[in-house]
Amino acid sequence: MKEIDIPVQIEDEGCLPYYGSKEAAGADVRANITRDLSIEPGERVLVPTGICMEIPKGYEVQIRPRSGLALKHGITLVNTPATIDSDYRGEIKVILINHGEDTFYVTPGMRIAQILLAPVFRMNFIQADELQETGRGSGGFGHTGLS
Repeated sequence: MKEIDIPVQIEDEGCLPYYGSKEAAGADVRANITRDLSIEPGERVLVPTGICMEIPKGYEVQIRPRSGLALKHGITLVNTPATIDSDYRGEIKVILINHGEDTFYVTPGMRIAQILLAPVFRMNFIQADELQETGRGSGGFGHTGLS
């Protein structure tokens, strides 16, 4: 697995992202808050992480939900995966939404999401008179059925 050094500035050393296992793809990020933050069912909140980073040109950082929060509490991200561009230097914040039935409490230092570093390829959009045919064609949402 390739490793890349990423310069970070962080408000609280305890909120430094970390990998939960040797081969984890995503590093856990924590809520950088001083008191509990409630999320009512259906509500969205912006949760600070206290992390600013210097993402190398040609890469992005993706923010993804934690599966345990999604399964056990219905907590996920509104925009997933969220993209942090390489030219952004501000604090990374996470938009959580509560799809559960109960109020959920984010506590100080709680693991709220995962971050991944991913390469970025820019597209050159070239006007074409026609596109290659495929078996699927223009079949869109649900065209192959439910099972």
